[in-house]
Amino acid sequence: MKYIAYCRKSTDEADKQILSIEAQVDELTEFAQREGLEIVEFIEEAKTAKTPGRKQFERLLQLVEKGQAQGIISWHPDRLARNSIDGGKIIYLLDTGQLLDLKFPTSWFENTPQGKFMLNISFGQSKYYIDNLSENVKRGLRQKLRNGVLPAKAPWGYINNEKLGTIEIDPEKSRILRKAFEYFADGDKTFTDICLFLHKNGFSDKFGNPLKIDRLKNALSNKFYIGIIYYGGEYYDGTHKLFISKQLFDRVQKQFKIISRPKYNKHNLSYLGLVRCGECGASVTGEKKFKLVKSLGVKVEYTYYSCTKKLGSCSQKPITEVELESQITKIVSDAALPEKWADDWYKWLERDELLEKQNKDQNLKRLVEEIQLLDQKLNILLDSYLDGVVDAQTYKNKKNELFEEKLRKNEEITKIQTEGSSRLEPFKNFIGSALSCAKIARAKNTSQELAFLSKTVGSNYFLTNRHLEVSYNQGFAALCAPPPAQSQKIFNPAKSHSERDTGIGPAALPWEGSVLPLY
Repeated sequence: MKYIAYCRKSTDEADKQILSIEAQVDELTEFAQREGLEIVEFIEEAKTAKTPGRKQFERLLQLVEKGQAQGIISWHPDRLARNSIDGGKIIYLLDTGQLLDLKFPTSWFENTPQGKFMLNISFGQSKYYIDNLSENVKRGLRQKLRNGVLPAKAPWGYINNEKLGTIEIDPEKSRILRKAFEYFADGDKTFTDICLFLHKNGFSDKFGNPLKIDRLKNALSNKFYIGIIYYGGEYYDGTHKLFISKQLFDRVQKQFKIISRPKYNKHNLSYLGLVRCGECGASVTGEKKFKLVKSLGVKVEYTYYSCTKKLGSCSQKPITEVELESQITKIVSDAALPEKWADDWYKWLERDELLEKQNKDQNLKRLVEEIQLLDQKLNILLDSYLDGVVDAQTYKNKKNELFEEKLRKNEEITKIQTEGSSRLEPFKNFIGSALSCAKIARAKNTSQELAFLSKTVGSNYFLTNRHLEVSYNQGFAALCAPPPAQSQKIFNPAKSHSERDTGIGPAALPWEGSVLPLY
């Protein structure tokens, strides 16, 4: 009788006592020599048997079905199967007579009804062991998460303490990584620059090369660094110590969005992407052209802006950058805030900020109560999931939604405790932007600043017959109104800004308590 020896070692198996594949080969060779068995082939496989789909195992069965061997030798029945499907295939081959014998150095098997019954029990025990092991592992992972510990490899800047089962700060690497966060947040470093900086200081892939940009992006946006664990599609509160502040993390996220935007402005044109065509609605693009001045014998550079015509035919003609900039300058200049008005408004703002400080405790109490309510909802949701009222996917989605809301409330508490309420921040930014309008409009060679400020002042810039039209943003629209309407809408020294919101101060601003679209 011919036998095939099957050796398997799972790469994710927790049972450290199982022999390596090399050791199994040696043991089975000696066993075959002792018993006088002919092994025609050794089949080796490094894969778990928890689920069906092992390629080498399927090949083993095919060889038996083809009659190239009538018996199988393996170290233990659990090497052959740890799931009901693969175990059933072995039993079926025995039932049909295609497989005549099984040999194990560690256990005895006889091809009789009783022997197949005992083999089935052995396969069942193997499945029970792996199922129980899996459940114990999952239970341990859930407990770690409840304790606020990430049950996985520690992110950059942290190390796993195997003895205590915790994640702790790596003193050296955390310092380097924090420096990388700071460099990136400052805005003068690219992803590549940061990867090279980290590589120079000991951060590299498994081959010793600089880290890939995708891995860096994942690290820069990993909320683990601000105490939030995301595991298995769910959020959890982490208990690990932090070395990245929330303020630094937020600055990195802001810069992350800026630097990740696609850039097609190879000529560094200031007003590219600002204007659309008033006739067809397509984007207005810019290009540089050179004209030879014969009298001087030199080439002069001109920049033109024109419709891309990507949405169909369009009759609009190009406009020079000088003409376009002149119109943008007037739009920004018209939205300028007189300094006298700014002085009064800053006085109102100081009074409103004083009132905000007085309301600080009341706001904090409200936020704490809202967080407690969210915690109650999370507990009710968990009970509903455990009782089978909601399914797993609904539970995860709703839990993440409530957790993110709780995170926003905590962020608001932190901001109030450190900076006070941000309700007046849009008003303060509006005054600063409106004051900058006149200064930037008068200055020379400030096209980049002018383009940036024009997006704050207005939106929906359309160019028709070389004439630029704009929809002024709230607040700036009132500043651009004719003088009589302007004085009625804005300048009312008898009132201040907060009256509209709180009933205490003036109703001077034109946006009726709404948030300014400044950023």
